[in-house]
Formats: sequence, C-alpha cells, structure tokens
Amino acid sequence: MIVRLGYVAISNKLGKKATSSSTVTYSNYQKILSDEKKIEKLKTVIASNLNGLEKHIKYNIENNIHFYRITSALIPLITHPEVKYFEYRKMFKKDFEYIGSLINEYNMRVDTHPDEFNVINSVNPAVVESTKTTLNIHVDWFEEMHYDKGKMVLHVGGATGGKEAGMERFIHNFSTYPERVKNKVILENDDKTYTAAETLKLCKALNIPMVLDVHHHNCNNNGENINDIWAEIVNTWNDQPLPPKIHFSSPREGKFDRKHADYINSEEFMKFINSAKELHRDFDVMLECKEKDIALFKLIDDIKEYYHWIDETTFEV
Repeated sequence: MIVRLGYVAISNKLGKKATSSSTVTYSNYQKILSDEKKIEKLKTVIASNLNGLEKHIKYNIENNIHFYRITSALIPLITHPEVKYFEYRKMFKKDFEYIGSLINEYNMRVDTHPDEFNVINSVNPAVVESTKTTLNIHVDWFEEMHYDKGKMVLHVGGATGGKEAGMERFIHNFSTYPERVKNKVILENDDKTYTAAETLKLCKALNIPMVLDVHHHNCNNNGENINDIWAEIVNTWNDQPLPPKIHFSSPREGKFDRKHADYINSEEFMKFINSAKELHRDFDVMLECKEKDIALFKLIDDIKEYYHWIDETTFEV
C-alpha cells in the first residue's frame, strides 16, 4: 500500500509573498472610479495569484510533494454578480497552460475545495445556480491547465426537511448540472450533519467518489466503526484514474473539537494507516492543519522510522 501526503493551498515555508490567494474586496472594488482601472486592479491581482500558484507548484516539485489543493480564491470576485469581468481565461491562457504543464509533467495530483457557500442541495434556487456557476469556473481552471484529473470536493450540504429530504434534493439538483461539473464533483462527510455512512450512501446512488474525512467522522457519526465501511468508500474510486483520497486533521483541543490543530497527531495518524492497510489499496492523504507544509514535514519526521519511504512525502506500508 502506497500513501502520498499533501497540503492545502498555502506553503508556510514560502510565506505570504508567494500567496495565490490575494483578493480584492467588493467595497474596495466599488471605490475605484473607472471601469478601466477596476479591470486593471483585477488583472494585477490575478497575475500575482497565478505567479504565486506557479511558485507553489515548483516548490512542490522541488520537495517531491505530489498532492496539493489549489485555492478557491485564485480569481478575485469572479462570482460576484455586480462585478464586470473580462476575458481572463484568454488573457492568462499561457499562465494557466504553463502551470498545467508542470502539474502534468511531474504527475502531481491537484484538486479544489469550493467554499461552504456552495450548496448543491440548497432549498434556495439562487444558491443552487450560484453554486453551479462557481463549479463551472473551477472546471474552467482545470481545462485551461489541460489537467483532466482535477476534482472538486464538496459537502452534501444542508438538511432542511431532514437528511433524507436533503439527500433527495441533492440528487435532483445535481441532475440539472452540466456533465463537465458532475464528472468533477467528489463528496466529503462533514463534522455536523452528514455522516460518513450517509455520504457514502449518496455517493453510491450517484456513482461518484467519496472523500473520507477522518476527523469529521470522529466528530459526527452514529456509532459506525469506520473500518466497517472503509472498503465501500475506497470502492467508490474503482473507475477513477487516481487512487482514493482522504482528509486527515487533528482537533485543536480535546477529541471532538471541530477546529483544526496546527499539527497532526502522529499516533492517531499511524493508527488509521495501520487499520487501512488491511485493504491493500493505495490512497492519498490531504493534511488539513494550520501549519500546512510545515506540519506535513513534521509528521514525516514523527513517523519516518515506522515506514518504508519511496521519496520525501511518499511511503509504503
């Protein structure tokens, strides 16, 4: 079993100067008097963010990090209804293509995690449509990079009318989305509403991959042992070109604190790895922690003696 480790969006080692998440608030955007200057401001921030993303991809290559989450804040105000957007895809086509060429050449896995305002099963039609718009934009990025394996991680959403009604609403609303979006969506169990077992049920109904979030499962379950459904979760990836992926984080305080700690509890991590190995299936782990890549390398130092390492961030069990 081969396991690859990754981190989310921001390298704390590179620092803020290399960020790909610079933004423009709508209030500041409004203060710019001319449309021309508004567009120039957006162009400047987009150029900076794409440059930051390029730096992160190159940093990942240099450090043999094969799994990375691209920020959802890459293009500022892109979904704001009052912002007059320009053809940024055409203007920054070469930037996207170059970043994509690096990702593809070095066989890196990248995905996105659209923010919590994107809710496919919302009872509000406007939210369902705005979510569709956002997801289409994320697919645009993958297409501009010529990266066919990109996925977007989402939660099931709300439970207005009960969770069964929420899942039925998800199925109905999802059916109205374009295939280019449906082919990229993967679902994650959350820490308050939909358990791993419930998310798995929906994924099986829709034939889409499931992302197990181990910490969310610890915070939100109906007494299920994750080992009992691990094989079914992994099998939702059977027809995918990439191995299954999971999210792993540690609670900041106490066992059930939903907030993420700065680092990963190595004992709990190894406990999960050693139980998952019974299935003999490769998978990738996105580490969700405040210290990002620094936490990744600390975890590696903590567990290095217990596994056989293929490279700096990939080990075999």
